[in-house]
Amino acid sequence: MDSIRVLLADDHALVRAGIRALIEAIDGIQVIAEAGDGEEALRLMHELQPDLVLLDLTMPKKNGFEVLEEARKLFPQIRIIVLTVHEAGEYAVRALRSGAAGYLPKSAASADLADAIETVMRGEAYISREVSKRTIIDYSKAVDEQERIAKLTPRQREILTLIAEGHSTKEIARRLNISVKTVESHRAQVTERLNIHDVAGLVRFAIRIGLVKISLATVKLLVLMHYAKS
Repeated sequence: MDSIRVLLADDHALVRAGIRALIEAIDGIQVIAEAGDGEEALRLMHELQPDLVLLDLTMPKKNGFEVLEEARKLFPQIRIIVLTVHEAGEYAVRALRSGAAGYLPKSAASADLADAIETVMRGEAYISREVSKRTIIDYSKAVDEQERIAKLTPRQREILTLIAEGHSTKEIARRLNISVKTVESHRAQVTERLNIHDVAGLVRFAIRIGLVKISLATVKLLVLMHYAKS
């Protein structure tokens, strides 16, 4: 049986050296090249056509997700295992949706790496047990948050968004052409239905569910609220 030809893609040379040492100790595996950034990884995939790529998510030029999306279109026959420090379930779900065949944290044991390689080369998907637990937990939280946001009326969502963007009660009233008293009433209902009773909590909730993006203004607001408590 031919050796499995592997490309290592990670922007840290010492990390690549450690991974190379681990996988070359496994029978039937050969590291054929290393890439230090996403663009180089895609170029080497095109030139060398490896059987397997061990891919970090955080890399310069093109990050791991961008590499996965392009590789899925250009090199669908190449199996890719994401090997990363990110253990959150949302990263694993996104990676698998983007075309990864496996997902493994860098904290995993060498035996897990060997198992991951064997699994994906059989044509199956692999996700580590620890990340699987986190994925289930993250999914459960997401479902709970969607159920909570569904309790809000469109107007209450609008007010929650404006609160999270850092607008005062008077500013919200002026923007929506309603009274301050009406804004305060809606705000009280939002906090009651979400069971979140401070502005910082409302801001974090709005960010998590995608009502607002993390902007400089939002960061400043969270910092100010943090120091106001201390």
